[in-house]
Amino acid sequence: MTTPDHQSSASRPPVPGAKDRIYRSPMALAGGVLLLVVVCWLGIDALVKGHDRAPWLALAGMILAIPLVVAFTLRPAVFANEDRLRIRNPFRMITLPWGAVSGLRSGFSNEVVAESGAKYQLWAVPVSLRARKKAARRQQRAAADAARGTTPGGRLGGLEPSGLGLGGFGLRGPETGPARADTDRVMDDLRELLERRGQAETAQGEPTVRWTYEVIAPAVAGAILLAVLLAVG
Repeated sequence: MTTPDHQSSASRPPVPGAKDRIYRSPMALAGGVLLLVVVCWLGIDALVKGHDRAPWLALAGMILAIPLVVAFTLRPAVFANEDRLRIRNPFRMITLPWGAVSGLRSGFSNEVVAESGAKYQLWAVPVSLRARKKAARRQQRAAADAARGTTPGGRLGGLEPSGLGLGGFGLRGPETGPARADTDRVMDDLRELLERRGQAETAQGEPTVRWTYEVIAPAVAGAILLAVLLAVG
């Protein structure tokens, strides 16, 4: 999307058509919802049926647990568009214009490295060593099939499930790209954006880091209340 030529780069408004690509962990979302259900069920049951200090302890535990569950499971996300990368981690929001990004690393965790040398972990894109091993095995099988002149399914070609509707079939050829774990493909997407947009005029600027006090404050309040209740016996 273009802007009028007479506008300077400093006065150009954000491009409304530049939509974010959003990356989140489905397993973390599912686990977070399940944990919230369990915490609320046990906490409300203690509030209603508990005696003596039990309702207060349950209330303090819920105030502490719910923000932490949300922070570590439902909250993490990575937003990427043509100009910047936004990382929503449990307790911080990091905004990095692509021009301020030095690179992206994948090891035992996925990280983005700023030009200043600061490293920020991508909580929403966790590394799965198991998924990497499965992808490596698929790649080995595909290479073996290619050497035999067959498709990855062991056929010489034809009809294979296409995923178009229930029981749908369509023409599919052998996969041409290397097998990759899902999170590794996400990192490939982000590296491609960095390579393509790192020098763009609209992708320059300084990184910003903001602590998410809306998550931290309730958890600290719950921890203090719980500690006081346990201390007074």
